[in-house]
Amino acid sequence: MQSSRLRARYRYIMGFFVRATASFIFWEIVLPRIGLRPVSQRTRSVRYQKIASQFRVMAIRMGGVMIKVGQFLSARLDVLPAEITDELSGLQDEVPAEDFDAIKKSAEAEFGAPLDEVFERFEAEPLAAASLGQVHRARLRVDAPEAEQFRDVVVKIQRPFIDQLIDVDFSALRRVGGWLQRYEPIRKRVNVPALIEELSETVHREIDYLAEGKNAEKFAKNFKSRKRVHVPRVVWSRTTQRALTLENVYAIKITDYDAVTAAGIDRAEVAAVLLDTYLKQIFEDGFFHADPHPGNLFVTPIPATKRKKASWRLTFVDFGMVGDVPENLRDGLRDLLIGVGTRDSSRVVKSHKTMGVLLPSADTELLEQAERQLFERFWGMSMSELRKVNHREMRNFAHQFRDLMYEMPFQLPHNLLLLGRTVAILSGMCTGLDPDFNVWEEIAPYAQKLVADEVGSGWEVWLDEIGDLVKELIALPAQTSRVLTRLERGELDVNIPQVSRQLFHLERVMNRLVGSVVFAAFLVGGVFLYLGRAVTLGYVFWGFALLFLLWIMFFARGHSPRR
Repeated sequence: MQSSRLRARYRYIMGFFVRATASFIFWEIVLPRIGLRPVSQRTRSVRYQKIASQFRVMAIRMGGVMIKVGQFLSARLDVLPAEITDELSGLQDEVPAEDFDAIKKSAEAEFGAPLDEVFERFEAEPLAAASLGQVHRARLRVDAPEAEQFRDVVVKIQRPFIDQLIDVDFSALRRVGGWLQRYEPIRKRVNVPALIEELSETVHREIDYLAEGKNAEKFAKNFKSRKRVHVPRVVWSRTTQRALTLENVYAIKITDYDAVTAAGIDRAEVAAVLLDTYLKQIFEDGFFHADPHPGNLFVTPIPATKRKKASWRLTFVDFGMVGDVPENLRDGLRDLLIGVGTRDSSRVVKSHKTMGVLLPSADTELLEQAERQLFERFWGMSMSELRKVNHREMRNFAHQFRDLMYEMPFQLPHNLLLLGRTVAILSGMCTGLDPDFNVWEEIAPYAQKLVADEVGSGWEVWLDEIGDLVKELIALPAQTSRVLTRLERGELDVNIPQVSRQLFHLERVMNRLVGSVVFAAFLVGGVFLYLGRAVTLGYVFWGFALLFLLWIMFFARGHSPRR
């Protein structure tokens, strides 16, 4: 691409951000310093929405990375106000198609031969066009290695000079990020250069079509035992880093609800299967398809045969954007799912800590209170019931939690942001398929399964609890000795509430001590009886041991002191 066009693109992008930055400085810094802060606050919402709208127009015009930036920013609920994220949330990864002659030239350069020598047929009209590339239908020649299995394919070709456009766009973004990082309120809230680098890594992964092919095969392997899920096969003999050839699996778009119904397919069943596939991806595989927009998900009817009745399957395409779920994030998400499924707000807050999204200074009590109120008001409602809730109440809850997230020290990792965006899109799809889709009812069985898995490894839980009791018992003599020594020296200040709490703690420890002794007696007695072949009586003793252990864990707490 000509350097003059690249420079013009750079100037256009920088011009937008210079104007947006100048507006921010005037309204948010200059006016408050000359005593006009109320004016700045009164117009803030409208100004933010206007800037986001202008960015959206610029992104659609420029294509390339700018659309990806808009989609990325729309997911940053933790660092951006609602006016911006709401305006950008509808930004689609679709731009006008590239001229076919330019696409043909790029494809032939990748394959090292004219298209009519590589394919029996290659359609000039694109099937889909996006910011980084576009897709064309084609047909394999009979001499292709994969032709024995299938011949109808789709070929994904990168837009010409896309790597140069990406470099120019990120050059501008890094410069703007440096400006923003100098402003202390932003610097304290978010690491802008780090966010830009995260986005850069994501985009560069998307333009590596060899990696995308491997992602598709990994996904297919994870779902090989599930007949309801299908992934297109990769034609490796016709695939390079900038050109990807896949089995043509295009069918009914998942959002073409009339066509799904006309095919005799139960839309509610499709919604349930879709959610179940993502639960598996997130909690079992640790690897998920991160771009589930309508153009990447299809419902494929399967005609009836003599042996089988008509059926259908869910088809996934486009694995350029995938997410990984590391162990700590998966554990935190498991806790989150169990907490939501069982309405345990404390477990939900614990999940935030496990995932590493809360800093030590976070007000976890306030967050737990907010989660509890959310469960009390909205848990168990279907999407159609939620729509009937008073809009003012919904807005109050949304603003309450949004303010909490905005003011508390959150910094969400990129893989969690990808996951959040994925779940948001998924929720909309499920509701569109089934207006009465009740996410609580669908999640609850999975949460119960996770709880059952936890209980299945219950001996570890029991041993952890016993270990805590042993630690308390070991520490008790030393604690008692220190208290008595201070009492003899007259160094112990008497404070009634404090004494009450100490007595409560001492009573709880003594209760547990007595319970532990009885538990150990029944446990050891059961072992000796079992070894002495008095099996039935041994089981009875173990039953009593279990009862005392439960009493220690849940009831041996003493009498709470009055305040």
